Amino acid sequence: MPTNKLKNQLHLHFIVFIWGFTAILGALISIDAIPLVWFRVFLASAALFIFHKIRGIPFQEKWADLFKFLIGGILVALHWVTFFHAIKISTISTTLITLSSSAFFVVIIKPFFERNKIEVYELILAVITIMGFVIIFRSEQLYTEGILVALASAVLVALFSVYNSRLITSYSGSKIAFYELFFAGVFLTFVLLFKNDFSPEFFMLSGNDWMYLMILAVLCTAYPFVVATNLLKKMSPFTIVLTNNLEPVYGILLALVLFGDKERLSTAFYLGGLIIFSSVLINGIVKSTKFKGRLKSDDR
Repeated sequence: MPTNKLKNQLHLHFIVFIWGFTAILGALISIDAIPLVWFRVFLASAALFIFHKIRGIPFQEKWADLFKFLIGGILVALHWVTFFHAIKISTISTTLITLSSSAFFVVIIKPFFERNKIEVYELILAVITIMGFVIIFRSEQLYTEGILVALASAVLVALFSVYNSRLITSYSGSKIAFYELFFAGVFLTFVLLFKNDFSPEFFMLSGNDWMYLMILAVLCTAYPFVVATNLLKKMSPFTIVLTNNLEPVYGILLALVLFGDKERLSTAFYLGGLIIFSSVLINGIVKSTKFKGRLKSDDR
């Protein structure tokens, strides 16, 4: 029988694999990015609402709390819209590799929130990451627009991550997820109303689109939010950081298997992607090692 530690590790890999599958679903769903995200967030928030009702978790937030969730919801809506738009105008591989740079945008953004200094090794890794992007841009000029949109998505997810790292100290992960997904839907509703995109045809999706949207909303959104939060209580930050960095690897491998030639890019692209991925991996290892060091110091 597998131990609890092994079960948790396998569960984490399954969650990261699911996140990698999100990009595949984005390519398979035929509707544009904004409607896609609109359906995703409302279906996912409905699933989380049912989860909270079953667990007996009350909804008694103050207006100030709801405003905080609204900001987070707008950030996640913009991130997902740019993410799926990048996939639709380029490829899954270019989008995922570009999105993996979000860790370095966190490095740049976080000091403005916490007034910490950027460390030398972070600057060195950031320069290495930029070199990786230069190689990708030169090798895949056909997808320049998609890469730029994916970069915007990486900046947005970095903002979202830093913002939520402050919220998680006061609220549960499932509560944050429900409200932010709901408010993301509210925000996109106003966007769609402004664009005059709502019509009977808006809701007349194919059977495949509805099936993929349900998988995306429940299996790839609501479920990972809840499980990932619980795993944070059972596993070390070192393990979680390293495993999360496998998301673009899983996504790209899946894309190559499912879409074949469309996802096969130049050797230079994969070299640039390897440089970026290695920088992110090194950053995660260094940060997790420092975190472990602080814990040992506190135990003395």
